[in-house]
Amino acid sequence: MTTRWRQLIFGIICMVMIANLQYGWTLFVGPIDQKYHWGRAAIQLAFTIFVLTETWLVPIEGYLIDRFGPRIMIAGSGVLVAIAWVMNSMADSLFLLYLGAAIGGVGAGVIYGGSVGNALKWFPDRRGLAAGLTAAGFGAGSALTVVPIANMIQSSGYESAFLWFGLGQGLIVVLVAQMMRAPAAGEVVSSGAAAVHQTRRDYTPAQVLTTPVFWIMYAMFVMVGAGGLMAVAQLGPIATDFKVARIPVSILGLTLPALTFALTIDRVLNGVCRPFFGWLSDHIGRENTMFGAFLVEGIGIYALLLFAGNPTLFVILSGLVFFAWGEIYSLFPATCTDIFGRKFATTNYGMLYTAKGTASLLVPLANVLTNATGSWHAVFYVAAILNIVAAVMAIAVLKPMRLRAIAQLEHRPVPEIAVTPKPAV
Repeated sequence: MTTRWRQLIFGIICMVMIANLQYGWTLFVGPIDQKYHWGRAAIQLAFTIFVLTETWLVPIEGYLIDRFGPRIMIAGSGVLVAIAWVMNSMADSLFLLYLGAAIGGVGAGVIYGGSVGNALKWFPDRRGLAAGLTAAGFGAGSALTVVPIANMIQSSGYESAFLWFGLGQGLIVVLVAQMMRAPAAGEVVSSGAAAVHQTRRDYTPAQVLTTPVFWIMYAMFVMVGAGGLMAVAQLGPIATDFKVARIPVSILGLTLPALTFALTIDRVLNGVCRPFFGWLSDHIGRENTMFGAFLVEGIGIYALLLFAGNPTLFVILSGLVFFAWGEIYSLFPATCTDIFGRKFATTNYGMLYTAKGTASLLVPLANVLTNATGSWHAVFYVAAILNIVAAVMAIAVLKPMRLRAIAQLEHRPVPEIAVTPKPAV
């Protein structure tokens, strides 16, 4: 196995170990509320704090990773994510719950940014696939632990689940980080996929922030991310409100309660979609892939609203929503690095990744809007429309703008060697 594939595997393992911080959260909301009666909206604010600290600090963390390498930064962050869940296990006030969420977000942000950034640097020729495989660790990493965590919450309480899973996940990150490193100069050769036009230059974060194409990508990231984050954080409450959470569902010979089944299959599909769409974008282009995925996401969210009262369709359609949403975490980092180069890939994508934090601000509003209207309809309508608009923007706005941006960014005076023509004979 070559060095770059080993580095990719190390990054994926680290991503798997932090997946539960986001994707396992919905399992804890109900038990925490039952014990302390703080209310869903107040408890879900911890999720928003986690996402904000996980995303909005990544540009600073990415700068440190680009400068000092991933080993020290990721190892230290493994300690932080362990501390965060240990704090959650003991939190008897909203302040402590929020503090644990903030610490966990800082740690997860470093691990996420460092792992994806490393993949982008090691695989210029398969950037979509490499970013997708790494992001898949985060999207599907919690799939195998959904049932164990749910069972531990049921048998020993949510406090024990926070404590033991937190310690185990953090320890593995610390150990694996010792083997991670960035490629040395000249160790990888840039040769982009045939369907993808990549820049030949490296642009600093300050230069990136002055380009309109960056802000178009940012807006699209927010639009698509908001619907998916709403589903991640609110899937448990949605299943409860539609009275399907505990109804057994049988698919392909497997029978589980609808919510548990949905959480398990959603994690798998959310992970599978990332390398799939990343690989597809390497062959048919980033924006073409975005158009198809975002359109399916919008239709899936609307269909979930229509049929959420059917336990089987709730499982299937929630899986479709997660499948069409998770690809943003492979397509956007690959597109960002295609445009702005790989030297500052971790920092530049870190700035774009803050869009996830911006999108997370809409998650608590979902509860407010639901309480105000008495149903989930308005939330689903907004999420579906945002995805469909983003799909159209991918083709009509981002694609031509990206091509122009690469051409303009690379249009610099290049010194030429003067050649004196030979005299005619």
